[in-house]
Amino acid sequence: MQSQDLVKLAEEFGSPLYVYDAEKIKSQYNRLSNAFSKVPRLRINYAVKALSNIAVLQLLKTIGSNLDTVSIQEVKLGLYAGFNPEQIIYTPNGVSFEEIEEAANLGVQINIDNLSILEHFGTKHPKIPVCIRINPHVMAGGNSNISVGHIDSKFGISIHQMPHILRIVENTKMHINGIHMHTGSDILDIEVFLYAAEILFEAANNFKELDFLDFGSGFKVPYNKGDIETNIEELGKKLTKRFLAFETSYGRELTLAFEPGKFLVSEAGYFLAKVNVVKQTTSTVFAGIDSGFNHLIRPMLYGSQHYIENISNPKGKERFYTVVGYICETDTFANNRRIAEIKEGDLLCFRNAGAYCFSMSSNYNSRYKPAEVLWKDGKGILIRTRETFEDLLKNQIAL
Repeated sequence: MQSQDLVKLAEEFGSPLYVYDAEKIKSQYNRLSNAFSKVPRLRINYAVKALSNIAVLQLLKTIGSNLDTVSIQEVKLGLYAGFNPEQIIYTPNGVSFEEIEEAANLGVQINIDNLSILEHFGTKHPKIPVCIRINPHVMAGGNSNISVGHIDSKFGISIHQMPHILRIVENTKMHINGIHMHTGSDILDIEVFLYAAEILFEAANNFKELDFLDFGSGFKVPYNKGDIETNIEELGKKLTKRFLAFETSYGRELTLAFEPGKFLVSEAGYFLAKVNVVKQTTSTVFAGIDSGFNHLIRPMLYGSQHYIENISNPKGKERFYTVVGYICETDTFANNRRIAEIKEGDLLCFRNAGAYCFSMSSNYNSRYKPAEVLWKDGKGILIRTRETFEDLLKNQIAL
């Protein structure tokens, strides 16, 4: 997409505004598929939590994607978007047993990461196929807030508890059809990821009727110019070779599965916000925009950096700005960032706003959630309307 396209979309649909480039989503999907093109049975399960708009789910369905879901609501969104139950894997954490049963009744693949739930489910529903989520105790990612493979993680069953898993499976006679792991986001070291994969292969040898191995995702995308990213092509060559060798030794056809979210949609997303005020203090120049961490919380929550461009003045002389929002507390998107000179009314564009941005938005300070637009075939398609005051009142009951 070009800056002028984004400016026109903001003029048409207002700001703040989320925009997603359909072609970028497709190209990322194809890049991952091509990296593993020598795997006969490859399954890509898009992580719905990254961006759950139904139009985006439908787009992914048209290019062959399946879904990875973490809540019964995401399962229902997937079904509503047209996915068949067998195209959906459900990997919850800390949910009620009743929710897991509800998902099972809908016919989706169940993935369990808790010993007590595994035993309960196996005892009650031994004939329903179950995948087991293993914690390999390997962190292939960077930020500790988004790495889930560490020993104290709430996610997964420790690889050291394999004897307990096997005892439960033997006692309940339940059917285990998949093994899963997820080390966390922002994978930097392919060799560390491959080391974790070896742990998954070893775990898989304990089960004789597996249909698939799910290696999670967490592939790093570049957030700034010159930023490093996961070398998907190198990973594809190395993991493909090892997976095919394991499949031969295992003696049964297996599907290799991934669950990318950020990798597919992050770079496709743009967040547009108008500058309300430019305010200079004794030491800082603030650019205050018509948004806040109610719309984009990642910089405050994770310290993530999103490249910010003044698309109203892209060739202007760069100055240092601290970009802040309109929320009534500390609400900072960037500190002393070099951005082309900003004046009130200019439009700022935040890059890499496709993943975990709108999906983590809220109505804090009673602000409305923004609209969403899909850029497809050279035009903007409204895929979520901007909220109104009536939306804020919808579920409230006055005295």
